[in-house]
Amino acid sequence: MAETAPAAPAVPAAPAEPAGQAEPAAPETARTESTWRNVSRRVTARSRRNQPPAPDPDQAPPADPVEEAPAQQAPAPTPARTPAPEPVPPSTPAPDPQAGPQAEPKAGPQADPVAVQPAKPVAPRPVVRASAADEVQDGPPCPRCGTPNLPARRFCRRCAAPLAVTAPPPKLPWWRTRWPFRRRVRIGGSGNALRRTIALVVLAALVVAGILLYPVGVSAFQDVLDKVRSTAPITPSLTSASAAVEGHSATAAADGLSNTYWGAPAVGDSVSFTFRTPFRLVDLIVHTGASADPEHFRQQARPLVLSLEVTASDGELHRKEITLNDQPGPQTVATGISDVVQVKLTVREAAGTGPGRTIALAEVEFFKRT
Repeated sequence: MAETAPAAPAVPAAPAEPAGQAEPAAPETARTESTWRNVSRRVTARSRRNQPPAPDPDQAPPADPVEEAPAQQAPAPTPARTPAPEPVPPSTPAPDPQAGPQAEPKAGPQADPVAVQPAKPVAPRPVVRASAADEVQDGPPCPRCGTPNLPARRFCRRCAAPLAVTAPPPKLPWWRTRWPFRRRVRIGGSGNALRRTIALVVLAALVVAGILLYPVGVSAFQDVLDKVRSTAPITPSLTSASAAVEGHSATAAADGLSNTYWGAPAVGDSVSFTFRTPFRLVDLIVHTGASADPEHFRQQARPLVLSLEVTASDGELHRKEITLNDQPGPQTVATGISDVVQVKLTVREAAGTGPGRTIALAEVEFFKRT
């Protein structure tokens, strides 16, 4: 016969509390603040762990927040704050003594009220897409980075270097590499030294040219003045000759008469004219022959070439050869010599020479600049 298990002792039911004698509840404001404080702590702990806690079957359900909060005198509620409704725990049915022993319900996680906190703005992660430089293309490589590029491109798609390789400049001829024909010369990095050197050379050349060309410039200036200004005749203070025929002395060549003459015995004789003060000799007029009359002109020999020697006040000697025409009348010779103090004429050639004939020089006139 099977053994019968002893019946479980009956548990006396707890006496029900009489109506009207309920436990005094804590103030509503104190329960509300304590409840939300505990809820905030649990939500903060869960957010830190970033995962919900696993339910423990052996753990007792959390105590009622209302019972945990000690009864204390809360301050009077302010009208600006409205208290939240009190969470009501689920009711547990009382055990039936007639039904025998029953398994106690396992304690599970109690649903907590959801607390909403302000969210922290998080920038969205950028979307990474494939670069155009990573795409495989067929074409000539870049001369700088070696990336292949399409033939139609002008710049590299990776480093932006120019793809069109310019041809090197043509080689200059040898003479273009020599100074000063070369196109660009650099000395000291900027060319300032070369420019200064060239400027100094040019300045020195101008100074030297001015010194060397000063007499030419002065002469040109005096010639201009000779043409602009007027002239006046001047008479020598002394006239002398190296030789003269009797009755035709050297003074006859400067007496102002064209029918008297200085008679030179032979070629090589000379006549000199001396002046008291220096003057600008603009020109002189020479009359050859024994007379200006054509019938008496060829009675004596006539000088054809005369050597002119002019002495300046500083001792400088000016020489000039004069060629004359074998005809009567005045013949002008331009001189343009400054500071003249003496003039000497020497016969170099003569026409109509012969026995008993002398070289006749009728008159010499001098003109100065006024």
